[in-house]
Amino acid sequence: MICEFCKGGTKKKKVKRQHWLHGILYIVENIEAEVCTECGERYFHAQVLDEIDRLLESEHEVKTLMSVEVVSL
Repeated sequence: MICEFCKGGTKKKKVKRQHWLHGILYIVENIEAEVCTECGERYFHAQVLDEIDRLLESEHEVKTLMSVEVVSL
């Protein structure tokens, strides 16, 4: 795959992703993505994003809870 921003090549990697669903922010680990080797841009296949939604809408194990600050500029 070629990065649409810098035209670099991509490589499959497991990454963390912030994912909003129904107004709730989740951090999901071990998500497969194509990551640009030049600029780091990440690309997720639609199937993977759908799988994340299905996981979060069902009973799922919570690894940890964290507090997040929301600020305005």
